[in-house]
Amino acid sequence: MFNYNDAFSRNIGWITEEEQEVLRTKRVAMAGAGGVGSEHTVTLARLGVGKFNISDFDEYEVHNFNRQAGAFMSTINRPKCEVMAEITKDINPEADVRVFPEGIFEHNVDEFLDGVDLYVDSLDFFALSARKLVFRKCQEKGIPVITAAPLGMGTAFLCFMPGGMSYEEYFRFEDKQTEDEQLIQFLIGLSPSMLQRDYLVVPEKADFNAKKGPSIPMGVKFCGAVAGTYALKILLNRGELVCAPYGLHYDGYKNKLKKTWRPGGNRNPLQKIMFSIAKKLVLDK
Repeated sequence: MFNYNDAFSRNIGWITEEEQEVLRTKRVAMAGAGGVGSEHTVTLARLGVGKFNISDFDEYEVHNFNRQAGAFMSTINRPKCEVMAEITKDINPEADVRVFPEGIFEHNVDEFLDGVDLYVDSLDFFALSARKLVFRKCQEKGIPVITAAPLGMGTAFLCFMPGGMSYEEYFRFEDKQTEDEQLIQFLIGLSPSMLQRDYLVVPEKADFNAKKGPSIPMGVKFCGAVAGTYALKILLNRGELVCAPYGLHYDGYKNKLKKTWRPGGNRNPLQKIMFSIAKKLVLDK
């Protein structure tokens, strides 16, 4: 017999019983149920968050096995958001889980964000139009946004809070005309320190033009841990937050933590230099 208080009793100590009850009432949205999205879902479900909006139009394939929490032989060819909803309910049968299996578009983004206390960005790196749409809507609705990117064996993390620097003020997507250039803006904004770059041992596997890149499970686990910690702090309104234009980059392989600061976001002179370098590396091959 499931009992919420018993299921999450080992959380008590790091959070109070009263805070656990608060988490039980909170709704978190995640667009994307793949690598980081599935990890975020499991982490937050085990934290005791009680309500979820999950979106993904994709199905599991064998090449997802190295990093995705819902990828098993038993789930091949099954919809990711459906599987993750089942896993969430298997952890917490009382959880209120809403699924959006077609993805997020202008016609359903308001429903996707209805009643949401926090948006955890889980979209594929190359899903630029959906990401800009959801970020913009979160800003309009005053919903906090966190994004943790799995880069190598670590994560680059950003937090956008209502009233603070917005995603567009930081990334400056609209400063660039082409989608490829906007994706470079996203890359250099996520990872100003680029800690991961010098241990990529098969560089040709990072194929920007084919919209494919290598991944490894430790990076995804880092994302779940950092984003889960920030979710706790935001949902419980306690603890210091590092928000844009500041960012964090943890790298387990390099044994390093970098706290980045880019006033002006991608209009910062350092970022303009990084854009020129990155463009030559990924587009001018």
